[in-house]
Amino acid sequence: MITLRNINKSFDTPSGSLAAVKDVSLNIEKGDIYGIIGFSGAGKSTLLRTINLLERPDSGTVIVDGKPLAELSKGQLRQERQGIGMIFQHFHLLNNLTVFDNVAFPLKVAGMPKAERRRRVEECLGILDIADKINTYPSKLSGGQKQRVAIARSIANRPGVLLCDEPTSSVDPQTTGDILKYLAQINRQLGITIVLVTHEMDVVRAICNKVAVMEQGIIVENFSMNDQNYLPKSKIASFLFKRDNFYADEVGVSLHG
Repeated sequence: MITLRNINKSFDTPSGSLAAVKDVSLNIEKGDIYGIIGFSGAGKSTLLRTINLLERPDSGTVIVDGKPLAELSKGQLRQERQGIGMIFQHFHLLNNLTVFDNVAFPLKVAGMPKAERRRRVEECLGILDIADKINTYPSKLSGGQKQRVAIARSIANRPGVLLCDEPTSSVDPQTTGDILKYLAQINRQLGITIVLVTHEMDVVRAICNKVAVMEQGIIVENFSMNDQNYLPKSKIASFLFKRDNFYADEVGVSLHG
C-alpha cells in the first residue's frame, strides 16, 4: 500500500543543514495500523508528511497504492491526496464553521453534490458518535469532540490511507482511549490503512500491528507486534517497551495477538 525507499529530508537552519530523515525505507501493507515511535525531534512527523508529499523528500521514492507520487502532475497529485486523509495533533478546525461545514469542506472542494455531501457528513459523524453536534461550532466542543470531528473530516472522502500525527497529544488520558478506539474501528470496518506517529509506547501497544522505532532521523528497528518473542535491539526501543500498557483495556481491541 505504501512504500518508502531511501527517503532523505533536510532543512536549512541558522546553524546549518539539519538532516531530519536519513535514508529511511519502509513497507506498509494494506490494512496495517503502522506505528512510528520516537522522542521529540526524531523525524517522525517529517517522515509522515513525506507520504503525501506535504514535505517533499530531497531524495528517495514515495509510492502509495502503486503510484510514485513525485512523478505525478499537480492535478494528479491533488487527486491522489483525496485518498490520503490526515489527522493533526491540533485539530485544525475552522472556528467560524459548524461541525457539518468542517466535515463537508473537503467534499465541497472535491465537487460532491450538496445532497450527497449531507449524507456523507451524517454518515461520518455517526461513525464517530458525534452526530448530535452537527450544527455546533468548534468553540462549544471538548478537545476529544474536536478530534472526533477532525477524524470524521479526514475520512469523509473515503481515503484508503489515514496519516495520524500525534492524534492523542492534545487530549487527556481517558479521551486518548476513546480516540484510539475509533481509529481501530475505522481500520477494521472501513479497511483504511493507518500510519500513526506517536511518542507513547502505550498507544502503539493498544492498536498498532507493526511499529518502526525512529531516532535522529533513522529507523533503528521495526517489527511486528504479533511477534510475542521479539526482543528490542536498540536502547530507545528497550526503554519505550518498559512502559506499562495503559490504553489497551480502554480500546478493547487486540490487533496483535
